[in-house]
Amino acid sequence: MNVGIVGLGLIGGSMAKSIKARTAHTVWGVDLDGETMTMARMCGAIDAPLTEENLPQCDLILVAIRPGAAIEWVRRHADGIAKSAILVDLCGVKRVVVEGIAPIAEQHGFAYIGGHPMAGSEKTGYESSTDHLLENAYYIITPTAASSDQDVERLVDVANTIGSIPIVLDYHYHDQVTAAISHLPHIVASSLVNLVKDSDGKDGMMKRLAAGGFKDITRIASSSPEMWEQICMTNRQNLAEMLRRYIASLSETLAQIEHANGQAIYQLFDSSRTYRSSFSEKSKGALTPDYSFTVDIVDEVGSISTLSVILASKGISIRNIGINHNREHGEGALRISFYDKDSMEAAWAQLAKYHYELIKNS
Repeated sequence: MNVGIVGLGLIGGSMAKSIKARTAHTVWGVDLDGETMTMARMCGAIDAPLTEENLPQCDLILVAIRPGAAIEWVRRHADGIAKSAILVDLCGVKRVVVEGIAPIAEQHGFAYIGGHPMAGSEKTGYESSTDHLLENAYYIITPTAASSDQDVERLVDVANTIGSIPIVLDYHYHDQVTAAISHLPHIVASSLVNLVKDSDGKDGMMKRLAAGGFKDITRIASSSPEMWEQICMTNRQNLAEMLRRYIASLSETLAQIEHANGQAIYQLFDSSRTYRSSFSEKSKGALTPDYSFTVDIVDEVGSISTLSVILASKGISIRNIGINHNREHGEGALRISFYDKDSMEAAWAQLAKYHYELIKNS
């Protein structure tokens, strides 16, 4: 196939790299940033720029830009899209985009399907994209009035080819689900970070002692503010409903604490633990999983370099190493993160041979 990709950021760039790594398809891409285009050409993620001339040759067009921009791009380029092509948007919200693009696609005679690869990172941009970001990630596919069952099956095949897990959903239902499990958590994380910022003393002790659990549940607060502002505004009805429910649940918890109802607080933690433990660990969410564990090592000269040499001897790449100054949740002294699950598991096995004390992160 000839594949055109509009927007070579984290998702668009990862789609390009993944398709090139796993297929013989020709990939043409376009991005407003000239440096991104240069990097994509140099590393082989795209074969050439997507232009007005080769757009009509595309069998599959992936639009990986923000919702409003995606609708506008399709409106401006609809005349150049072949009637045999399938156009897919990769936006994190679907109703606004589907209802904006579907009429254009019907008018011009090409197929259009909503798509949402549920993978990502707290980092943005082409430089953070990888050819494996979408592996084992759910790829939500939302049929539209401008698509047939055959069109949907073709996109399912594409998702399978790049190692994703396709799930076909109604686009209204998609927005309800993502409001709860993706959009609301970003608001909660950002609100919690701002609460600590506003509550911290002049000595910055809260910030200094924040570690372990606090960093884990607020990691997504580092995501792009521009992107999340648009996502929240385009899915505001579903998000507002989930926020009302969440605020009600917090108010109930506050009342139980004020009335010293220990049994109710126990039930809060017990029920959430049970439900959380039932989650699958095999698939990715909207953010890249944190492939890390901690190691309890003695603070002495050479201890970190020795550990690094042990892993390097097996070709295991380390993404990041950090010291845990706050270990209230049982974390080890050294937190090591890796690029993927296989590297993490190989590192665990290698260090276990040398009798390091290893602790899994929650």
